[in-house]
Amino acid sequence: MNEPPVSLPASPVAPSETASPVPARVGSPLWGWVAGVALLVAGASLAACAMLWQKFGATQQELARRSQDTLARSIETRALAERSGALVESLQARLSVAEVRLSEVSLQRSQLEELMLSVSRSRDDNLVQDLESSIRLAQQQTQLTGSLQPLLSALQAADQRIARAAQPRLNPVQRAIARDVERLQGAAVVDLPSMAARLDEMLRQVDDWPLRNQLGPKPVPAEAPEVPPAPPDAGATGAAGATVEAVAESSVTPTTDAVSDAWMRVRQGWGRFWQRLWSDVTRQGQELVRISHIEQPDAMLLAPEQAYFLRENIKLKLLNARLGLLARQSAVVISDLRTIDGALQRYFDASMPDVKAALQTVRDLRQQINTLDVPRPDESLAALAVAAEGR
Repeated sequence: MNEPPVSLPASPVAPSETASPVPARVGSPLWGWVAGVALLVAGASLAACAMLWQKFGATQQELARRSQDTLARSIETRALAERSGALVESLQARLSVAEVRLSEVSLQRSQLEELMLSVSRSRDDNLVQDLESSIRLAQQQTQLTGSLQPLLSALQAADQRIARAAQPRLNPVQRAIARDVERLQGAAVVDLPSMAARLDEMLRQVDDWPLRNQLGPKPVPAEAPEVPPAPPDAGATGAAGATVEAVAESSVTPTTDAVSDAWMRVRQGWGRFWQRLWSDVTRQGQELVRISHIEQPDAMLLAPEQAYFLRENIKLKLLNARLGLLARQSAVVISDLRTIDGALQRYFDASMPDVKAALQTVRDLRQQINTLDVPRPDESLAALAVAAEGR
């Protein structure tokens, strides 16, 4: 682009001398002035072009120099940017490492704070925790054994420890313990062994309970025992033998009184014989045909094999009620006793003494089972929880 400037002639070219001569006219000096001015203007134009060309060359050189400077600066800027990117990556890596270390330090700090909090617990807080754990343990022992003594002992011991501590903020706990002790002392105690023994006795008597549709002679009530009649054959044979002997003896004696006495004994013996025979016949006839009001028609249609499964089901219910009684699950015991009561009234003869006694036993147990649940020291535990939260 940098071309050398073109040298221009310093003076205009002289007109050719070989040109044809111009004829001389009037006013030739005017044309000379015009030609001179034109030459001057042309020279000035050439000079201006030369100056502009030089200035353009200088400008072009300046632009080239500046372009080179800009290129060098851009290269330096790119190098700086690369170094900055590497530095940023290094800083990011260090920042991630610092964040990991900060999280580790925060975790260690939280663990240290928890450790310091657990170590800095006061004697009163430890006392509250010990009292709560001892009362809960005594409550579990009471539920397992059915005796209120472990729970009462634990509450009384807790009351004594609070009294020795002499801390005002534990006074509500002491008052709650006093109310729980008073309620436990007034609670009714259920005799679980005797109730379990009554269930076992019923379990042994299930097979002896007569059904409503049971045929044949039923067990005679113990309140009005009946003397079973003597067998007719044996009684008749004995009476006939005694009569024959009396007749034989009377035939030997010749007296009239002896004959009349013998005849009287014969008549009495035959009368007793026919009376016993008639009572046996009528009793058997009454057992063959019975007319009674049936309140439970399903009970009369119970098959023998169904009766067996009915008794076995009642036995299972009694065993389940016994287990629920020992586990102090009053809802289970009440449900099983209700089922047994319904089965006794529906399928068994409630007029018989054994069934009456079983029904009465079931009703007594259902009344006693309402007091089976052991009172809970809820007020004491709630007061201890409030004291633990307010430390």
